[in-house]
Amino acid sequence: MRFEINGNIVQTVAVDLAVGETVYSQTNTMCWMNDAITMDTHTGGGFFAGLKRSLTGGSFFVTDFISRGNGHVAFAPRFPGTIIARNLAAGEALICRKETFLCAQKSVTLELAWQKRLGAGFFGGDGFILQKVIGPGVVWLDLSGELIEKDLAPGERLLVHAGHVGVFTPSVQFDIQMMRGFKNVIFGGEGLFLATLTGPGHVWLQSMPIMNLAEEIARYLPSGGGDRGGVSMSGMAGTAAIGSVLGGLFGGSSDDSSS
Repeated sequence: MRFEINGNIVQTVAVDLAVGETVYSQTNTMCWMNDAITMDTHTGGGFFAGLKRSLTGGSFFVTDFISRGNGHVAFAPRFPGTIIARNLAAGEALICRKETFLCAQKSVTLELAWQKRLGAGFFGGDGFILQKVIGPGVVWLDLSGELIEKDLAPGERLLVHAGHVGVFTPSVQFDIQMMRGFKNVIFGGEGLFLATLTGPGHVWLQSMPIMNLAEEIARYLPSGGGDRGGVSMSGMAGTAAIGSVLGGLFGGSSDDSSS
């Protein structure tokens, strides 16, 4: 098996497979494949396996991509960001926020990762039910925005807005703490709680939480009105605004021309 990660802002990972090799992904991530690849969509271990996976923010079904020759298949995340590849040894694991898992070799296990502290779940947003990937094999994970890596020493603590937590090794303790200072809580805009990551271990952080992107786009959506039977002016304005926001994110530009 060989793979290549391409792109900068919206990346793809292309995987070349020999006969009999298999990778799997959650649904709606495959970009293209050649005719040597056969797809097999299933629950990944029965109804309850699919249900548990959906609780982590994943899909109820998974799809196997099985090579019958010189296979080639590519995957992409649904949001701009960074793809990381990790070759996990047997029994080696990573803890991931939901929607981080992109695809993996068939030998990699994807399961729930329950946090020991209930408060991390109830107040940490995405913290309580996380995904856990276990080797052996290669797994590809996608983080939103740019990738920042940190090594935490034993006992070292990092306070993080929960949306920026991406992936961490199981040795890192994940918890939450209340934001200090009344004015910080009311006017700071960072929420009531912060995630705490305590070493030792390795942490992958993401610079652009999807919720932040969604909230920014929502500011430009029309509030209502217009002709529901057709294309309203407000709808056209909203579409143009979304295009402007996304164009700015991708570093694009638009040129108006007339004939």
